[in-house]
This record gives sequence, C-alpha cells and structure tokens, in this order.
Amino acid sequence: MPKASFPVADSEIPGAFVALDPSTHAFFLDVDGTLIDIAARPEAVVVPPGLPDALAALADRAQGALALVSGRSLASLDELFGAGRFAAAGVHGADIRLAPGLSSQRAARLDEDLRRELRATASEFSGVLAEDKECAVAIHYRTHPEIAPILNRAITEVVGQRPGVEIMPGHCVFEVRRKGIDKGAAVDRFMAAPPFAGRRPVFIGDDVTDEAGFRAVNQAGGIAVAVGTPRDGAQALLPDPRSVRALITHLAAEPRQRRR
Repeated sequence: MPKASFPVADSEIPGAFVALDPSTHAFFLDVDGTLIDIAARPEAVVVPPGLPDALAALADRAQGALALVSGRSLASLDELFGAGRFAAAGVHGADIRLAPGLSSQRAARLDEDLRRELRATASEFSGVLAEDKECAVAIHYRTHPEIAPILNRAITEVVGQRPGVEIMPGHCVFEVRRKGIDKGAAVDRFMAAPPFAGRRPVFIGDDVTDEAGFRAVNQAGGIAVAVGTPRDGAQALLPDPRSVRALITHLAAEPRQRRR
C-alpha cells in the first residue's frame, strides 16, 4: 500500500513525519480545535458535513485503530459524530470506550460538594460557563479571556488541598479533574488492546491538554502533530482544523484515489 503524505499547501513538515500508512498506524484525534473549529460555547460547534463519514472510512482502512480523544464527554462526542460509532476517550480519558459498540468504562465522580462550589464560583463571573461532566468540571471563559488570572485564583481557592484533584488549564478553560487522568493515560490504554496494539501511534491535537497524548505516542515511537501552535513534544505542525480534515480525507481514500 502506498504511504500517505500530509496534503497541506505552503506547509513544510519534516520528512520523518510525512509518511502515514493506515495499515500500520493507529490514529488518536482531539476534537475541538483539531477536527472541528472552536466556537464561543461548546454546544455551538459545527461538525462539517462528511467529516464523520471520512473518519469512519479512515477507521475502516486502519482496521478500527482510530479513537477520538477529547475533553468532551462521551455523550457529547456521540451527539456530534454518531452514537457509539467510534472508539473514544471522553473527559480526557475519564470515560473511555475501547471499541465501537462497547460499553464505556468511567472514572468515579468528583465529590458533589466540590462540583457545586465550582459551579457557584463560575456563576460569579460574567460570560463564564461551568460544564459539569460529573467526573470533572470544566470552567470555560472563551468570551472573556482577560479574566484568566483572577478566575484561576478563585478556582484554586475552591479546590484547596483536596487530595487527588488537580486543575488543568486549556484553551480558555480550567478543568478540575482527578490526578492521573489525562490523554496520555488514555492512549496507553488503547495501545494495550487490539486493534491498536502493535501499531505506530499518531496523535493530533491543538491544546496544552494534548501534550500528555504527545508524550505517550513519543514514548511508543509514534508521531505527535500539533495544530495551529507548536506544542511541547510535537514533531510536526498542521496550520488549522481544515488542514486536519484534509489529511483525514486524504488518508481515508483508497491509494489510487489520492492526489499526487
């Protein structure tokens, strides 16, 4: 099977990271800011027509070795891309489905008092949204990025010295979650099971929360690709979600259909 290359105009990607082969690689894909464009609110995102089918085609060519790895809940991912259609790790791996159609494995909920306090704290700030995912709480401030320092202090005061809980910053979001849950741990779980085991992993993501995934694939001899902004651990860069979708479409096509 001919190997694919990144079909990105005006973009130079090191040759060591150009070749991708769906028959030998496993694909781990962040969602917001990677597959789809970021919106002001999580529920306002738009999945471009044809993207779920392109992902399904790539998953088929990779014998199922494709997973969505997102901060979104599994329920949100299924609403966007089709219920149970893909292997997926939601809430950064706190809720994980190892293969399409399987039941998910979910981490324990955060303490209800902590979740309530975090929701109350978010409500004190104009334009701030608390997204309660039960096993994590994401506090979004995309419409008011200037409040990040004061919002971070307020969240830190709520979390305090609670054992086993941490604050993870992201793109205009602070997420409170249990320690030890991240996208890297999710990748490791996928890579320990078929159809991912034995393949070379590829992780594509745009945010600081994806850097744990980058570290995991690097340790497995894989390829880490950042989107939009260079990130620690990423060996290659794609300019935007549109270029990621172009890559997905390219890899999903039969070799004879690909552009040369």
